Amino acid sequence: MTSILGISAFYHDSAAAIVIDGQIVAAAQEERFTRKKHDSSYPFNAIEFVLNFAKLNLSQIDYIVFYEKPFLKFERLLETYVAFAPSGFKSFCSSMPIWLREKLFQKKLIFNKLKLHDNKFNDENKIYFSEHHLSHAASAFYPSPYEEAIVLTADGVGEWATTTVAIGRKNNLEILKEIHFPHSLGLLYSAFTYFVGFKVNSGEYKLMGLAPYGEPKFKNLILKNLIDIKDDGSFKLNQSYFNYATGLTMTNKKFSKLFGQKPRNPKNEKLTQFHMDVASSIQSVTEEILLKLTRSLFNEYKIPNLCLAGGVALNCVANGKILKDKVFKNIWIQPAAGDAGGALGAALGIWHLEKKKDRKIINNKDSMMGAYLGPEYSQEEIEQSLRQSGANFETYNKTEIIEKTTTSLKEGKAIGWFQGRMEFGPRALGSRSIIADARSTTMQKNLNLKVKYRESFRPFAPSIISEDLSEWFDLKIDSPYMMLVSNVEKKKCRQMTEKEKMLFGIDKLNIKRSEISAVTHVDYSARIQTVHKDTNPKYHELISEFKKKTGCPVIVNTSFNVRGEPIVNTPKDAFDCFMGTEIDILVIGNCFLIKENQNKSLKKDYKYKYELD
Repeated sequence: MTSILGISAFYHDSAAAIVIDGQIVAAAQEERFTRKKHDSSYPFNAIEFVLNFAKLNLSQIDYIVFYEKPFLKFERLLETYVAFAPSGFKSFCSSMPIWLREKLFQKKLIFNKLKLHDNKFNDENKIYFSEHHLSHAASAFYPSPYEEAIVLTADGVGEWATTTVAIGRKNNLEILKEIHFPHSLGLLYSAFTYFVGFKVNSGEYKLMGLAPYGEPKFKNLILKNLIDIKDDGSFKLNQSYFNYATGLTMTNKKFSKLFGQKPRNPKNEKLTQFHMDVASSIQSVTEEILLKLTRSLFNEYKIPNLCLAGGVALNCVANGKILKDKVFKNIWIQPAAGDAGGALGAALGIWHLEKKKDRKIINNKDSMMGAYLGPEYSQEEIEQSLRQSGANFETYNKTEIIEKTTTSLKEGKAIGWFQGRMEFGPRALGSRSIIADARSTTMQKNLNLKVKYRESFRPFAPSIISEDLSEWFDLKIDSPYMMLVSNVEKKKCRQMTEKEKMLFGIDKLNIKRSEISAVTHVDYSARIQTVHKDTNPKYHELISEFKKKTGCPVIVNTSFNVRGEPIVNTPKDAFDCFMGTEIDILVIGNCFLIKENQNKSLKKDYKYKYELD
């Protein structure tokens, strides 16, 4: 038996994963344990979890692999500061002491941290380092259901690379092309995230959700001034408009002058049509780059399968456009596409590339186990935790739980649904979810304002049983990880009146667009999750029962948290969030909790507990 521990840390979304004999056993992000969103610290708790789940102590682990190479990253920082000197001296002075004290000699740092798990651990030679984008590429190809694939990774920056192209064949994976810092699609998108007033490395998906409210009025301005895109999708950014290479912000005064406004201050400035148009414009540019890239890659390599990873692969709208382009027959996207997934990719890379072990693809399916790779809690542990929290609950058998939950959904209740193993990656996939009736015309607004405490424009995703997918959505392939956006099937849509079409921006929000209006975005699209009996039988049964009651096989699925909070992990997290929001019902294991039956003194104020993302 060969066990490999993968670790990502020290930038954002720290995580740990364990692979045993090539099989993915467990993986989790540190944020879920510390309750600090995008926690970048050493993932002590995540490592403890994966070790305990695998029933191994650290001394028994054969290989420990970190997801990037710190010396290469340091080289990039030094060369960047030299290239841009004397600008950036302030940033240089603030970052160098941390690098020289901690980050540069990471093998020693990691070795000392690892000893905290097991003081018998004494073999520094077990620690390996993968390259950042190789870790991403490995996380995309090795769990995929393909023997051969083109692998495209894109994010902010790793060591030097910001975009890479690799070819995966059987157990081999080779990076063939790279675009290097400071030219970065991820950093370009993050620059606009910053400019519109959202938090970098956190609010990018909000920019994507805002885009359909606007028109791409600034697209030509961006193409003319900020970026030069070649026919093959390769690109260069005009650094005179950006500040991320050496400064402490993403954009500079020249950028603001180009757009005629300063970056929005989220504390005292509201979103306007200008910001919606800016969001629409950068989303359109991003899609154009990715479509040019994917078309040229297919033309060059003629391989019908595409795998994606890196933070840019979380742009599910762009993913949907790539799929609709029909250049590739098949697309598979790593559900933990960001840095958290690098821990998993680094571990898989050791197994297949270093040890030259074969891949096993079973029944043409991926090996992510539905991304249900985190902690789970027994019924006994759940009941004990709820009693300690002072909760009032009833316990039922599985059939009764499904019946009571579907009845509550039909009654328009917002329900916290906590079952089985926690998901790995940024999406809740029916284990740590808030669920509701997708047919409701008021649910999107109510969930955003009363439960999630976030901007009303934010869309919600539908969970649909996979058997009914083509009846409700214009999508022909499964989307188990909520990584693809597609349109609601036309026959389920309601066309807007001329008067409604004249509305601007957020005013478009509350118009009924389809039979499942709570999950239909303003452009008739939805970020779809297909639910499968083999990976999440209880969630599949729940939606199937809802369909029997209503004729609708679709429910709202949003992550079980408030904005700025990591997704809940433990039964206590779930109860606290339940008591801190206007969630009506909590279903946790076989326990059923009704808000009105809870002790009022246990109510928590969650509205301002977590900062805006």
